[in-house]
Amino acid sequence: MSEHYFTAQPATPGQVRPLRVRLADRDVTVETAAGVFSPDALDKGTAVLLRTAPPPSTSGRLLDLGCGWGPIALTLGLLAPEALVYAVDVNERSVDLVRRNAATLRLDGVRAVLPHQVPTDLEFDAIWSNPPIRVGKAVLHDLMLSWLPRLAVGGAAYLVVQKNLGSDSLQRWLTSNLPQRYAVRRYASDKGFRVLEVRRGA
Repeated sequence: MSEHYFTAQPATPGQVRPLRVRLADRDVTVETAAGVFSPDALDKGTAVLLRTAPPPSTSGRLLDLGCGWGPIALTLGLLAPEALVYAVDVNERSVDLVRRNAATLRLDGVRAVLPHQVPTDLEFDAIWSNPPIRVGKAVLHDLMLSWLPRLAVGGAAYLVVQKNLGSDSLQRWLTSNLPQRYAVRRYASDKGFRVLEVRRGA
């Protein structure tokens, strides 16, 4: 079986290398490595999400679900330095990279952790995610039903999904399977990607 970026412990060599990227309107140097999602550049879908999602609250609790080497979590940390940002991934190498990158950028509010390390009673004011569509529908749906209910009342999630990988069908599935207090809509479209908004009502 070929290895994927959602493998918990990648077997591929993890030699760390620098990557120059632009996050939150500033040029920064981060560290990436093989065996994580999009190690050679800022992923196109992630770029769409960062460009189109509304600015995060400057405080509160934010979640980057499926953080990879950390472009979303680091952006949230740069834009909202007073916020507590959880960067969550099953890939241990990804979590380690986010910790290193957050330390380099002096983002004390970013906490990179494995899923089971997030306190079970913690709710989030916002969730940003480029979800791992290629894990398959069953795993993806379980991921959505595990984390979207952790939105605080009034909070919103922004999910970027490529149109030809099922963004519209995911929107329909979320609408049908989340409780009625959740409102699901297409928030933005850009370069073949959809950004879906899932907002929790009272």
